[in-house]
Amino acid sequence: MVAMRRMQWWGLLVLAFASGGTWAQTPTPQQDAQQQAVVEALTRAHAAVVGVQVEAAEGARSAETLGRLRSGSGVVIAPDGLILTIGYLTLEADSIQVVTADNRTWPARAVAYDPATGFGLVRPLLPLPGVLPVPLGTAADVERGEPLMGAVGGADAGVGVLQLVDKRPFSGYWEYHIDTALFTSPPLSNHSGAPLFNRRGELLGIGSLFVMDAAGEDRRLPGNMFVPVELLKPILEELQQTGTTRQARRPWLGLTSTGQGGRVQVVRVSRDSPAEAAGLRVGDVVLAVDDQRVATLEEFYKRIWAHRNPDDEVRLTIQQGEQVKAVSVKAVDRMTTMVKPAGI
Repeated sequence: MVAMRRMQWWGLLVLAFASGGTWAQTPTPQQDAQQQAVVEALTRAHAAVVGVQVEAAEGARSAETLGRLRSGSGVVIAPDGLILTIGYLTLEADSIQVVTADNRTWPARAVAYDPATGFGLVRPLLPLPGVLPVPLGTAADVERGEPLMGAVGGADAGVGVLQLVDKRPFSGYWEYHIDTALFTSPPLSNHSGAPLFNRRGELLGIGSLFVMDAAGEDRRLPGNMFVPVELLKPILEELQQTGTTRQARRPWLGLTSTGQGGRVQVVRVSRDSPAEAAGLRVGDVVLAVDDQRVATLEEFYKRIWAHRNPDDEVRLTIQQGEQVKAVSVKAVDRMTTMVKPAGI
């Protein structure tokens, strides 16, 4: 049954990746060679995909929203077995297990987490036999509608044919923003840390979210948001050396917010956070940061991050009920609020 499923995966993938489906029913020798090259590239890429199983430390702050037991995927990107995944899986990890394609489980440790991009790095404690790293690609030349391969490791191992439907900035409700994100459809069922590949088997991005607006705000289309691997290349060495990046050392308030209709509204205030200490409440509307008006999450975050010191005091103008008032929030570096995983 497993072999049949794998044959069906590759058959579907080859049909989808075969020059946009334009090959004739009886391919020429050149098309045969192209088809074989696609199969080999995607097979190599899939062999580098692993499952990532995490148990967060007792008392972990992130367990309130992510739970203590987490599972997702990752992909080997270096000869020493270094694995790239999405960072929220490994936040405050007490133990990490990596599951390879042959269903073997290996202990691993967290190497780095970068809140600015969302990437996480994990390294197995023992070499992963026979697992080769994937090359890092670029999504700059990927066109909308182009078929891509999404892959899931671990117990839910499998592959899916996805289409790139959009590239655009993304602002997350958890004080997160990247200037370019990749949006694909149809959605992967277990997207967390799932790698995204082009037909050459090159890594394009890492799965972060399920979204209902993959094609943009004006069109309802379920899909996934992937963090592009271009964001990793400039920081990979720094991540391995320090466990994080300089760009990640920025003010954090502890707010979950939405931005709609020109309003930034608070929907959750993290426990024991700077925002809670300053008296912010669910339902508050943020009107300005340091006396500069904000109407979107991107504006809100970038005004906060304009402070060079993560411990700076940030002045917010908020509407709280019927009252408009100024509030000073003593920000912190978010990483200082986390239980630090062994190894970072």
